Amino acid sequence: MAVGREEVEIVKPRSDKREYRRVVLENSLEVLLISDPDTDKCAASMDVGVDYFCDPEGLEGLAHFLEHMLFYASERYPVEDGYSKFITEHGGSRNAFTSSRNTNYHFDVNVDSFEEALDRFAQFFIKPLMSPDATMREIKAVHSEYQKNLLLDSRRMNQLQKHISEESHPYHKFSTGNWDTLEIRPRAKGLDIRNELIQFYKEKYSASLMHLVVYSKENLDEILCLVEGKFQEIQNTDKSTSRFPGQPCSSEHLQILVKTVPIKQGHKLRVIWPVTPEIQHYKEGPCQYLGHLIGHQGEGSLFYVLKTLGWATSLFAGEGESCWEFAFFTVQIDLTDAGHEHMQDVIGLLFKYIILLQQSGVCKWIFDELSALCETEFHYQDKIPPIDYVVCVASNMEIYPPEHWIVGSSMPCEFNPGTIQMVLDKLSPDNVRIFWESKSFEGATDMVEPWYGTAYSMNRISASTIQEWMSYSPDENLHLPGPNVFIPTDFSLKISGEKINLPVLLRKSSYSTLWFKPDTVFSTPKAYIIIDFSCPHASNSSEAEVLTDLFTRLLMDYLNEFAYYAQVAGLYYGVHDTNTGFQVTVVGYNHKLRILLEKIIEKIATFKVRPERFAVIKEVVTKDYQNLKFQQPYEHAMYCSSLILQDNTWPWTEQLEVLPSLENEDLTNFLPLMLSRTSLELYVAGNIERGEAESIVQHIENVLFHGPQPICQPLYPSQHLTNRVVKLGTGLSHFYCTEGLNPSDQNSALVHYIQLPLALLASPPLLLVHQDDIMMNVKLQLFALIAKQAAFHQLRSVEQLGYITELMQRNDYGIHGLQFLIQSTAKGPGNIDLRVEEFLKMFESKLSRMTNEDFKSNVNALIDMKLEKHKNLWEECAFYWEEISNGTKKFDRRETEVAALRQLTQQELLDFFYEYVKVGAARKKTLSIRVYGSLHASEYTTDKNQPAQPSSVQIEDIFSFRRSQPLYGSFKGAYGQVKL
Repeated sequence: MAVGREEVEIVKPRSDKREYRRVVLENSLEVLLISDPDTDKCAASMDVGVDYFCDPEGLEGLAHFLEHMLFYASERYPVEDGYSKFITEHGGSRNAFTSSRNTNYHFDVNVDSFEEALDRFAQFFIKPLMSPDATMREIKAVHSEYQKNLLLDSRRMNQLQKHISEESHPYHKFSTGNWDTLEIRPRAKGLDIRNELIQFYKEKYSASLMHLVVYSKENLDEILCLVEGKFQEIQNTDKSTSRFPGQPCSSEHLQILVKTVPIKQGHKLRVIWPVTPEIQHYKEGPCQYLGHLIGHQGEGSLFYVLKTLGWATSLFAGEGESCWEFAFFTVQIDLTDAGHEHMQDVIGLLFKYIILLQQSGVCKWIFDELSALCETEFHYQDKIPPIDYVVCVASNMEIYPPEHWIVGSSMPCEFNPGTIQMVLDKLSPDNVRIFWESKSFEGATDMVEPWYGTAYSMNRISASTIQEWMSYSPDENLHLPGPNVFIPTDFSLKISGEKINLPVLLRKSSYSTLWFKPDTVFSTPKAYIIIDFSCPHASNSSEAEVLTDLFTRLLMDYLNEFAYYAQVAGLYYGVHDTNTGFQVTVVGYNHKLRILLEKIIEKIATFKVRPERFAVIKEVVTKDYQNLKFQQPYEHAMYCSSLILQDNTWPWTEQLEVLPSLENEDLTNFLPLMLSRTSLELYVAGNIERGEAESIVQHIENVLFHGPQPICQPLYPSQHLTNRVVKLGTGLSHFYCTEGLNPSDQNSALVHYIQLPLALLASPPLLLVHQDDIMMNVKLQLFALIAKQAAFHQLRSVEQLGYITELMQRNDYGIHGLQFLIQSTAKGPGNIDLRVEEFLKMFESKLSRMTNEDFKSNVNALIDMKLEKHKNLWEECAFYWEEISNGTKKFDRRETEVAALRQLTQQELLDFFYEYVKVGAARKKTLSIRVYGSLHASEYTTDKNQPAQPSSVQIEDIFSFRRSQPLYGSFKGAYGQVKL
């Protein structure tokens, strides 16, 4: 029974119609019940106040390992991975994470399966089973996760910061764990890791340390009955939250300059100060206030000055890692080569800006503006998936009082200059830790961090030295930002007299196509506009693609100081290159959206290449391409598969080769050519009226096509671009083998892709047109749903091939398929490929033995997933834009696919498997991308030289192969078929 039901008025957004209730069960478990009658998914999150700070000495990673193990089985549900299987087969997902503050477990599932899912979930905290066999296997999964992260700079630098701290403080610990900490060292000490795991669970996991959020469609009383019946048995040992007094950094860890060698190209500064945690003063928001100013990018800001000098390309400021006892305020700056050479000046300017803040005093008008922006953002926040919502709220429950569980620290509302000044005073030269990353330090370091092998050196840096840097740094006009003119004040909703439930083709001309969808669901004062520029000259060579990339990045660069104010006010924009040109996106509050949009169009129309900015952006692009060789092997395998399958795509290696010779004159000459022939496709959605949408398009056409000297002209009929996909040979298995790009990476990877055919539709006169095959699509989706968890369990949990193991659907511009993605150090990609085929053989018998009841259950689960409503405007827009950009334009796809699923028989699913998926199927078409890491380098030559089988095709050269293959017709090919 619930013994506590304190009537607390929980602060929530004004538009939030959900009901909330806080209760405390007899075992002291604190629970938040959330009733949402409109939800299509139910969710729960259990937040446990046990973290890696609690790891016993010498058993690093034990809390994280327990998080892995808890999902396996329980006494009530002893079948291994039964929980994950149930969740997946009923339209849900599950995950968990361990941090320095908590361990969080969460899931979502279709509404009608919630009660059993919740019961399975609850049993992990009552009577979990951790078998010896599963324990040993999951240590390998933790180690695989560790190996996946070994060459990630974010992980390496985070651990280095922890390494340079007090060894006696838990912040110093290694949190992930690996084979060494969870198997070799414990065994050497005579410890049984399973016994240690069980003991840790019994000692640390107590209902008094847990906070549960349950999100359901039922009313609050019904949810309470559900919770009481399932979670009351969790043991309560009256444990209180562990506190770790003292600071992780003593004087020897402050006033230091650490030079460190990253994996990737580039230079970065991380300037860090220990500060009072924001949690202790969340209503005053001191770190938010200071992060807002130090991280500002408008004129007069620190970043504006560094950018103008050509020294920095990005800057972030705000509270970093934190818990109740300590926190760090971080300023992170990405430096150019010139900025790297002027590091002392950069640090000097940073401290000059901090002195400016000291001299200016804490400004009430700035706090009030920030507070108003945060309040607006809170009250007009978009609804998010229940699983994300429960995780966020559960993580807040230990930190904040019940009335602020939802708002947390997102809405500072009490102006307290003393609190802000207290934190500002900490940002001093006496208290600083500077981490300076650059490949240029290779060979010039004398220490190595033990867990990730990061090379570094450390020197003392006095306050007088920083004062000297300040005196030598340029005398620039640093000043505080002005009032934000983009703050919205009109939140009125535009009521449309017509009910438009699906996008409509509102306007079509030789210049543009306009799709329109007013908001009829979300009642939010926001809008979404996407403009796709189709430019044939933008993507007809590697050089053209690089120049287009440079153009879009320069455009973003030019807009930054103007548009940053819009971003702060909840109005976001983006410009990026595509396979057929580039796209402009503007999203956010509709009140002043058009001001920003028209500024972007004006910048495109009047674009001039500034040589000094071209040099900076070229440097950034060059490093980005160079760093692609450090991408994870599974990412490289995905990239290779796209390069093989998608026509008119260019390899980044060619683009990197082109870059050094490009000068600003090349871009100046290229731009008029690129824009000379252009077609626009727009999608306008949200709180915008039909006439306004048409007015926006007319304005864009006037600027680009109808000026005194038009920049753009319409495309010729022959110039319309399409994205086409290679049609793999029926009955053939295609293989592409390649060595990993980074010799230091031991991981290998496999993409095993099964391509499905498209139906052909006879269209007069005597024309065959590829058709979006709805029935084929739903067969694929249903098979993927049924097989997904089985593949994960067999290939990851049982065989322990690798931490990254996934079976997923794939969609290349409307061409569908099935894809296995695995990264591994345990086996080479050739062997992994064999294991995938063995799984399919094994799964064949499972599929054929599936009962009709199980078949119907899976069909119903998929139907429930398809009938799930969009949570917010952005989710809806992403769905419809994919239909538009692919050319399929099946806006009622979900309803059509549900109708097809209701007609689908079990035999038809089996026939689909036997015809297209089964090993050796006559109509099966596969492509295997094998990336060989350093551990399996010897297998690369062996596998490549194996004699080809009659039904196999070894791809030696991607582009020779691509040129030799037929292509599927594009869904965007039939431009004349769309009518107003």
